[in-house]
Amino acid sequence: MEAQQTAQQRLSISMPHGMNFVREFLSSATDAEIEELLAGLSDNAVRSLSYLFELWALEGHQLAPEGDWSTWVCMGGRGAGKTRAGSEWIRTLVEGATPEAEGAYRRIALVGETYDQARDVMVLGESGIIACSPPDRKPKWISSRRTLVWPNGAEAQVFSASDPQALRGPQFDAAWCDEFGCPAIDKGTNQPNVFLDEKSSENALPHFSTGARDDFIQYRYLDAVLSYWADDGRNPISEIYDGPMLRLDRCHVWAWDTRPWPESPNRLSLWSDGVNYGRGHWISGRLEMATLADVTEEVCARSGVTEVDVSGLHGGVGGMEMRDGQSARSGLQPLMLAFGFDAVERDGELVFITRTGHETADLRSADLALVDEEGAGPVLSRGAEGEQPDRVRLRYIQMDHDYQRGAAEALDSFAPPMRAETSEVPLALHTGQAQGIAERLLDEGRIARDGAKLSLPPSQIGLEPGDVVRLDAGLFRLDRIEEAGARGLEATRVDPAVYVPAYHPGHLFDGPGPHEIGPVLFELMDLPLLNGDEVEHAPYLAATSEPWPGAAAVYISSSSSGFELAAQVTRPAVMGTLVTPLAAAPAARWSAGCEIELVTGELEARSGADVLDGANAAALRNGAGDWEVIQFRDATLVGPDRWRIGGLLRGQAGTEFVIPPNWEVGTRFVLLDDAAEQIDLPLSARGLERQLRVGPASRPVDDESYAAVTEVFEGVGLRPYAPVHLRARRTGGDLEVRWIRRTRVDGDLWTAGDVPLSEEREAYLLELVKDGAVVLSREVVAPLTVLAAADLPSAPFDITVSQISARFGPGAQQRMTWND
Repeated sequence: MEAQQTAQQRLSISMPHGMNFVREFLSSATDAEIEELLAGLSDNAVRSLSYLFELWALEGHQLAPEGDWSTWVCMGGRGAGKTRAGSEWIRTLVEGATPEAEGAYRRIALVGETYDQARDVMVLGESGIIACSPPDRKPKWISSRRTLVWPNGAEAQVFSASDPQALRGPQFDAAWCDEFGCPAIDKGTNQPNVFLDEKSSENALPHFSTGARDDFIQYRYLDAVLSYWADDGRNPISEIYDGPMLRLDRCHVWAWDTRPWPESPNRLSLWSDGVNYGRGHWISGRLEMATLADVTEEVCARSGVTEVDVSGLHGGVGGMEMRDGQSARSGLQPLMLAFGFDAVERDGELVFITRTGHETADLRSADLALVDEEGAGPVLSRGAEGEQPDRVRLRYIQMDHDYQRGAAEALDSFAPPMRAETSEVPLALHTGQAQGIAERLLDEGRIARDGAKLSLPPSQIGLEPGDVVRLDAGLFRLDRIEEAGARGLEATRVDPAVYVPAYHPGHLFDGPGPHEIGPVLFELMDLPLLNGDEVEHAPYLAATSEPWPGAAAVYISSSSSGFELAAQVTRPAVMGTLVTPLAAAPAARWSAGCEIELVTGELEARSGADVLDGANAAALRNGAGDWEVIQFRDATLVGPDRWRIGGLLRGQAGTEFVIPPNWEVGTRFVLLDDAAEQIDLPLSARGLERQLRVGPASRPVDDESYAAVTEVFEGVGLRPYAPVHLRARRTGGDLEVRWIRRTRVDGDLWTAGDVPLSEEREAYLLELVKDGAVVLSREVVAPLTVLAAADLPSAPFDITVSQISARFGPGAQQRMTWND
């Protein structure tokens, strides 16, 4: 009894100071004190406790703020109690001291995304107004009027945001409004409030949705809402309070997430709701999107093309890499490939059309002109099945994985041999989007085997390239029209089903969260010219790390201070080591391979024609010395990060002299793709010792994560190739020596005549070597010379020839032994 009196005494002392003191008492009282307190209350008082929301509300977001305010925003995730907070706030406005006593407000507006949503959540929901009200103060729902009526006469009327004009007139005292928003899902605007989550009562697909992720429809929804109310005619300025009817700066979208993107949604080990992000309402990581129409127009404008029509383009671009000086054609190609649209010229204007496969005209009953001697009608054709790829791989930038490089693959058949086609787009895509593009490209290629030629009379002048016509054989897209009397049309089969968005699950990259950036694994490579457009004397930096720090930098100096940035690599290189030996093999002939264990990245098999065209180049080196450049045709994954490469071409780019008897296990391997960047090295620094530091670009050069090395670069890109077909024959007592010159620039031009001379002048160093010592050294200016008998040592001796560069000196040697 004494304890009960103490508790009641403490409560009676606190009560005059407000409900906060009651909350403090309940939070600090012992279980025994609370039980004794409740025992001293009447049954009616105990029943009323559950309706005293101020006692149980979560401080910070469930109670309305104090002071003079006009807008209160309640922010929180699903399950945070926002609906309960709104319902209880309405109760405080309309309820009086007794059930029939008037409250502070009489007329309330309840505004939701739709009428059904406002009714089902705000009024009838499990945290709605009716469920939260005490039995004697519970309002009645009058569905015919869409109105809640309290015992004291107060009313709350339900409205839909789609009918804003209905809010005019009633002179409401207060309004409870839901946020606006739309899920990033196909046809999300049909039901903006549904949300794919098994734990949510609103778990459903929008009406008629395929369930595919669609960031762009969310973007367009927000743009439509904001632009609509930004119009002064729809949102006039009040004459009373000198402000617009709706303050757009106080409009709130569901949902901006304070968790950092892309850490959220990726870190599932910390935030389990990440799986809902892809097709949910979150705008984090999506607001930066640009429209496909705007990007296309800007790409054209950079090349001076301004007469364009982009109204037929639909989609959003998360990011695009475009280099200075890049043409509009090369910039548009990846966009057209990824987003499936065509460009046609109409009346002097470049018109862009999104592929949908939807029919423009039905020509099944139209009068067709004669196509050939057989008569009128389309001529159908079908390409060879073996010409179509059964595997499509798409390389792209992963916007949901720190913008690292990624690949998506679509397979049509697992039966060998596989005909692969690889496309690379410098676009930021999410993983599901990339998978959908790869599958669309595969399907388009299969369907496009069928073509048609037909001829129409001039009366069918309305058809244009890009239109889709229906023939007896199906739907065909017009690709080309020839105007010569009758209109000659060439068309390709299409199928609208290919362009229907489908759900492709994304991939979340769960990680340990923020981590220390460590050293990067790197190689500094003095390489020969590979494609002819490089800086001839500049070496390369290739780097990788797990995790990748975003970029790696190399700083250079002639001493131990004064380091200057020489290059940055923004994408990790594919690097590794040999795990089986690679024996010597003849240069430039298909030969056997070896196995490689990669640190990061992956390899890809290419056709023989692709390899001969320069694909799949790599460099090998063990310790110091020159790099051997190889190419490989075959690549097979044989274990975790372990690849078997085969179909090798050895000693490429003039490195045949580097081929050792055996590349041992542990030999370094670097794939020579565009991940490596050339170092800014002055020509005057060739042959001089330089200090270099390599590490994460986000850290200063003196950070402990930087590795320090000393290198001397010779500028191997300037080194002449070794001559070939070195021959010698006796002419009397003299010795005639001849050879064929090679070139390091434009050597693959299969035209008549000799290859171009890539040096300032033609000159060669010819040497005779006897027992390891040079006994004759002579510079000649033509690929033929005659050595006098008196100058010749006794046989056997070696003859070596190397081409001379004015900037590099003698290049690689060709050697033969003379035994006569």
